[in-house]
Amino acid sequence: MSNIKSYHASKNLLKDRVILVTGAGQGIGRIAALAYAAHGAIVILHGRKVEKLENVYDEIEAEGGAQAAIFSFDLEKAEGKDFEIVVEAIKSQLGRLDGILHNAAFICNLTPLENQTLEQWLVMLRVNLVAPIALTRSCLPLLKASPDACVIMTSDTHGHYPAAYWGGFAVAKAGVEALVKIQAQEWETHTNLRINALIPGPVHTSQRTKTHPGEAKHGLTKPQDLMSTYLYLMGPASKGVSGETVFCQSHERYSSENKEKKV
Repeated sequence: MSNIKSYHASKNLLKDRVILVTGAGQGIGRIAALAYAAHGAIVILHGRKVEKLENVYDEIEAEGGAQAAIFSFDLEKAEGKDFEIVVEAIKSQLGRLDGILHNAAFICNLTPLENQTLEQWLVMLRVNLVAPIALTRSCLPLLKASPDACVIMTSDTHGHYPAAYWGGFAVAKAGVEALVKIQAQEWETHTNLRINALIPGPVHTSQRTKTHPGEAKHGLTKPQDLMSTYLYLMGPASKGVSGETVFCQSHERYSSENKEKKV
């Protein structure tokens, strides 16, 4: 995996594959959905706000991509039956599912643990950890039927290197990495299934602005600059790679920031 950043995806890398992207209305999710569509995938756009998803749908159409699908529901409030309904809709409308990018995320403001409420913890755990588990489990029959299925779970620097003030969000993302290792081991007998955790790192997004409001944005990596990694992990080149935590940006940078106790 040492050459991921220089990986060059062919135009038809994901041709005819059906890929679900959660949190596709903005930020990295939007860019990933556009990238997958540009490389031949039929993309299922998930998010809470239909208007944002419709804008991404229009962007895909304008670029000549395959017709996307829109599935709008709230991960915070979704229950088991809601995920089953989504899967049935995918099965009836598209007939297959070859990949999931779990990109949707929620974080409260950075505060000490003593100031984070139970309600905030429940929301962060539900959106960032419980919902991805539930959605993947519900989609498993479709993924097993695919000849080459990939699940990408989005982790975070502060899940891998826990730091003060990140509280429930960091704990949820650390849970994501544990989940990936467990699931990869359980899928070892299924050579067509793989799952990995992906850490984007500091990226110019609205979520980054929320956690780092005073930060200069001109030096931050843009979502577009990460897409070689997103395409590599979702495409056939990563077949056999499973249970890994993949960093999009310098691993050493994260480690040093943690040692200096920067948030």
